[in-house]
Amino acid sequence: MAFSNAELEVHVIRHVSLFSFAEGVTAERREAVTTALNGLAVAIPELRDYRFGPDAGMSAGNFDYAVVADFDDVDGYLAYRDHPEHRRVLVDVIAPIISARSAVQFVAG
Repeated sequence: MAFSNAELEVHVIRHVSLFSFAEGVTAERREAVTTALNGLAVAIPELRDYRFGPDAGMSAGNFDYAVVADFDDVDGYLAYRDHPEHRRVLVDVIAPIISARSAVQFVAG
């Protein structure tokens, strides 16, 4: 049995979050973000792929940090969004040290 290209395509829900650190945030506090996100990769099984890190500094005006998370479906994203450990990291580690955040979720092919 043959499959069309459309049937073979794999789609995921992709979540992208960008944020800027507040002025004066120390390197240690920035590194704590990476450490906390590493923990989420282990704690949340719905994550299909999870990548994050500081801006590479190649263009002025960029956000300071990016998170890209892939999920098999909307339910997987919602499980991540509402997971208690994810909420804790957002509230205790990230929110206190950022000045701006932007996010989007989309269907990626």
